[in-house]
Amino acid sequence: MKIATWNLERPIKTSKRNSAIIDCLLKINADILILTETNECINLGDLYNYYHSARLEEPYYNDGERRVSIYSKYRSLEQIETFREDTSICERYETELGSLAVYGTVVGIIGNRNKGFMDDLDLQLLDFERIARKGNFCVGGDFNISFSDNYYFTKEGRRKLNESFVKLNLINLTSEIAQNIDHIIVSGTFVGDRARSIETWDEDKRLSDHMGVAVEIETP
Repeated sequence: MKIATWNLERPIKTSKRNSAIIDCLLKINADILILTETNECINLGDLYNYYHSARLEEPYYNDGERRVSIYSKYRSLEQIETFREDTSICERYETELGSLAVYGTVVGIIGNRNKGFMDDLDLQLLDFERIARKGNFCVGGDFNISFSDNYYFTKEGRRKLNESFVKLNLINLTSEIAQNIDHIIVSGTFVGDRARSIETWDEDKRLSDHMGVAVEIETP
């Protein structure tokens, strides 16, 4: 089972890079794909079911832009309320490894250096606790925080996230990827002792200003 996330740097419908992004995503072939700073024009056909955060107001945002979209090979069993419908989205799926609530997000719309980042983070941490306590939980997306180096982070933001992960028995499966702020965090009860592998792409940031990351978890 493969879960992936990628920030697409706000593609527009006429962008020449869209076809290359779509080809890359099809090659990754994730079962659950969390895209951030994305656009509905990134369409992978009938392979996926599509779930989007709320529409964004024009003209500042381009037609079709969404902060978060979840593309899933599973059909959603239910949509779970989040603190802000245009910044995060949560859907519950039944997977080969059991029920999983998947929360896609951007933490801090304009980076981690302004007060809005901590406000967003505190509200999302409340979401994490409310949802994770009801069953297996996965959160993925753009955290604007690196965990293994000094690439881009705040001490307070990193501390609060790590404390939440420990408290809720969540494992940051992408924490050791260098110069990376996009992460996939999953309940320890869901991952268990199953083998898992990490995949990255667009490391040269030719298609976006973020690399993409994926985690593959062994299934029975």
